[in-house]
Amino acid sequence: MPVRITRLLTAALIGAGLSTAVLAAATQSLTWRGDVVTANGVVKGVVKAWQSSGHGSVQIQPFNTASGLDAVAGGSADIAGSARPSSGSATDSGLTFTPVAWDGLVLITSPANPVSNLTLQQVHDIYYGKITNWKEIGGNDAPIDVFAVASPGDGVEFSLRKLLFGRGSQPVAAPRLYVNTTQLEQSVALDPRAFGVTTLSSVAGNAKIKMLHIDGTAPSVSSVASGAYPLFSPLYLVTNSSSPNAAAAKEFVDFALSDKGASALRARALVPYDAGSTLIAMDASRRSRILAEVGARASAEPTQIAAAPTRTAAPAAVAAARPAAAPATPTLAKVSGSVLTPPPSSLKGVRGDAFTQMAAADRGSFAKVTSDAYVSHGKVAMAKVTAKNTSKPSSMANKAESKKKLAAVDNKPARSYRVAAGETLYSIARKHGVDVAQIRNWNHLKDNTVRTGQVLRIESR
Repeated sequence: MPVRITRLLTAALIGAGLSTAVLAAATQSLTWRGDVVTANGVVKGVVKAWQSSGHGSVQIQPFNTASGLDAVAGGSADIAGSARPSSGSATDSGLTFTPVAWDGLVLITSPANPVSNLTLQQVHDIYYGKITNWKEIGGNDAPIDVFAVASPGDGVEFSLRKLLFGRGSQPVAAPRLYVNTTQLEQSVALDPRAFGVTTLSSVAGNAKIKMLHIDGTAPSVSSVASGAYPLFSPLYLVTNSSSPNAAAAKEFVDFALSDKGASALRARALVPYDAGSTLIAMDASRRSRILAEVGARASAEPTQIAAAPTRTAAPAAVAAARPAAAPATPTLAKVSGSVLTPPPSSLKGVRGDAFTQMAAADRGSFAKVTSDAYVSHGKVAMAKVTAKNTSKPSSMANKAESKKKLAAVDNKPARSYRVAAGETLYSIARKHGVDVAQIRNWNHLKDNTVRTGQVLRIESR
């Protein structure tokens, strides 16, 4: 009898141990990190459904795309969120990008701005620095304050620039930069001259933000799902197969692709990825059409739009057809800022203010080009003189005249300027015909932030 009881107790203990192990696996805690768009649109809703189904907790750490990918690659997070596909970088190459939803990339401004519609060409030209005043596109006579997210690896910025310029790392004319789309949205709501990009899922229903129509089509769940709204893009969950929690992370991704996950996505103004077969089919032609319309070409940078995922395995990536790559750009030595394509006939007098350092691998054949920049041609005295002289062969008389003009400029006294309500460092620089970097240097500013009433030193033009 004692032997039998011992055996029964042993079996019970073993069974209890196995049950505990199974329960621990089923309730394993995961850590998610990534951009705020994927956090608010995908993860929060899916996590709620995940936990309601008896799974473990998920710690959500929203910040930006680059931080999430670095965390998953380094092992400090189990899952990342990204509004862009793999960029082909060394960090991204070891990760699995699984598209789980479709979202709309929306251009936003303040509700106080009378402009409601833009063409793709106008959006391209605003980011390119060719359109700088709202009156050029039917609005008030006021400068366009272009805002962007600082990281060159930001998912939303990368995806929009890939559509408009053919490469996600394209520098743009955005002098004011933010750490994520949440901060950008808050600033746009306060500035009637503001312009920036975020996603439909992030601002749908937000009365403080105005979403601009594109070519007459309003961004909405239905227009994104049908492809009528041209700026649609996938959102991704990213995992690392070498992570200790890889199995549990994959289970979470599979859950996001399930019916319960799809319901959570639809509640957040998203289209489940496997419901977007039409969007996958039209993606290559859409990209070609947009680039042709704005006069740009695709680069060799990967797009990696995937086939619809299955619910039992990670989706197999398929190569997306793209237009032929642009011919190599000649080396532009000592150019600081965004370089136009095609480049101007003369690069003398081209000035730019760099804000975000690009990785060396992203610079291609551009020498000393530093990421997001506003480029002005002939806005300061030196540029005007140089531009005049480059239109025809220089003579000794022209050179002497140029030196006289420059000397006169240098001898003019500096003046003070008090920042008015709603002004930005960019708008002040435009008003005085100088560059943002110059104002920062004159006033020893660490960034582009100014406050109402602040007195700035403005030197002579």
